[in-house]
Amino acid sequence: MDLNTTWFLLFGVLIIGYAILDGFDLGVGVLHLFARNEKERRINLNAIGPVWDGNEVWLLTGGGALFAAFPIVYATVFSGFYLALMLVLTALIARAVSLEFRGKVESNAWKRSWDWAFGLGSLLAIVLFGVAVGNILRGVPIDSEGRYLGGFLELLNPYSIVIGVLSLALMVTHGAAYMTVKSDGDQRERMKSWASGGWMATVILYIFATLYTMMEAGFLFEGILGNPLFYLFMVLLLAVLIYFPIALKAGKFFKAFLSSCVTIASMLGLAAIGMFPRLVPSSIDLAYSLTIYNASSTQRTLTVMLIIALIGMPLVIAYTFYIYRVFMGKTVLTEESY
Repeated sequence: MDLNTTWFLLFGVLIIGYAILDGFDLGVGVLHLFARNEKERRINLNAIGPVWDGNEVWLLTGGGALFAAFPIVYATVFSGFYLALMLVLTALIARAVSLEFRGKVESNAWKRSWDWAFGLGSLLAIVLFGVAVGNILRGVPIDSEGRYLGGFLELLNPYSIVIGVLSLALMVTHGAAYMTVKSDGDQRERMKSWASGGWMATVILYIFATLYTMMEAGFLFEGILGNPLFYLFMVLLLAVLIYFPIALKAGKFFKAFLSSCVTIASMLGLAAIGMFPRLVPSSIDLAYSLTIYNASSTQRTLTVMLIIALIGMPLVIAYTFYIYRVFMGKTVLTEESY
């Protein structure tokens, strides 16, 4: 394994970590739109309140890793997807501000306004992230010099929208599974129903998206059967998709949530296997694709950054485990709560 492949794996780990950790609180944000009363809304907010900002560290770290290891990809994607990324940032900022501002004024209209900002910001972020993944999978118009030749509306193609809807179903399921762990009583029962319905929608959409991918981006399946990691992720995915509803029905909510985490990791792992060694396929000509070799930093830079990553990543992981350990268990409302 060379340095370029190592950084491909590290970047993949960061993206998977972000999708799992920020995925459930984005899913909770969408479910927040359907909360029945003030108590449920406060439980939603306080279930993710202690951890949401730490979850987004994984996104920032992923962006930093992309800039350091594959700067050409960073430049192409961030310039080509500029408007879409600004919309994502607006959505994420709306979520953060709503969490802090919602409880500052004792007014139902004030709180409901921020509730809508929180929910719609979460929904928009999920869909746009999914649309971005869809475009990366099918390929974007990149010329021989690595320049993006498309526009914003071209990103909203049917295939990427399907992936965006799949992402929405997956993250709502993930968020509902998380809330079965953090809530109790009637709210937990309704979250159980949301998780069950979301699981069914995810399975149907994933099958449809896979068939669509075979037609839209067949190159992702070239040689994939010869990769042993493909079978590992496929077996994991099938196992957790089967186990998830069983765990829900048995009341093993934490195991259902872990199954949801593995589902996300497996789906992204399968996508990464199909992409490798490409990072951004070109829809004009696959020969123009940005890969881990033609878009990487120098070997010296990759070496230095790897040393820094090996020091920093364990700290991030340790911090994440510590925070989740401190705030594990059911969400309890106090005077200091959101």
